[in-house]
Amino acid sequence: MAVQADRVMALEEWEERWNEGRIGFHQPHVHRMLDSNLDKILCGRQQVRFFFPLCGKAVDMKWLADMGHVIVGVEFSEKGIKQFFEEHGLQYKEEPVPAVPEAKVFKSSDGKISIYQCDLYKFSSAIEGRFGAVWDRGSLVAINPCDRQKYATLMKSLMDKDCRYLLDTLEYNPEFYKGPPFLVTEEAVQALYGEDCDIELLQAVDALEERHKAWGIDSLLEKVYLLTLKPN
Repeated sequence: MAVQADRVMALEEWEERWNEGRIGFHQPHVHRMLDSNLDKILCGRQQVRFFFPLCGKAVDMKWLADMGHVIVGVEFSEKGIKQFFEEHGLQYKEEPVPAVPEAKVFKSSDGKISIYQCDLYKFSSAIEGRFGAVWDRGSLVAINPCDRQKYATLMKSLMDKDCRYLLDTLEYNPEFYKGPPFLVTEEAVQALYGEDCDIELLQAVDALEERHKAWGIDSLLEKVYLLTLKPN
């Protein structure tokens, strides 16, 4: 991990990727590890409020909203947000966010999906309350490694007491690829969340695809953890 510790990407670099269509991280289908572990997040609950950090235009949001759940996402790229609504044929409206002067929120006309266009670290429970579920895919692995403690603190502050947080991570040899996405080990997950959360490894799969070989790696392990707040 030390070889990636100082790697920093500015928000503008992510914006540039969206503008140039370099969004290999986007998946045009529902993520298989969300699909296969959904029952462990829901636990029979209906109309769960889901938080999607750095959501991009994830189709998972529409999939869950169609089941009756309520979605709140945060994404820096306005282009990504607009593409989400347009590609799903969803009517939406734009509104200012009084608590974050430079932010906007894009809301579907049925009110089930709200995506905030702002710096993730300016978002808080004061804006949308706490959540019953989190789907963290392409978020913890994308933020600058030096910001992880700040990120974990924010994420824990957004968890309601019954929140079930599904965390997707990637493991590979960082000597061969500088990221992003960045390496997040089991030890890192424990260090960030272990004091406040119970952590269960739900699934680990070989995720190496042909496109990943261009990164110079020959193995890629994808892991999904379930995080729940420890009782006070």
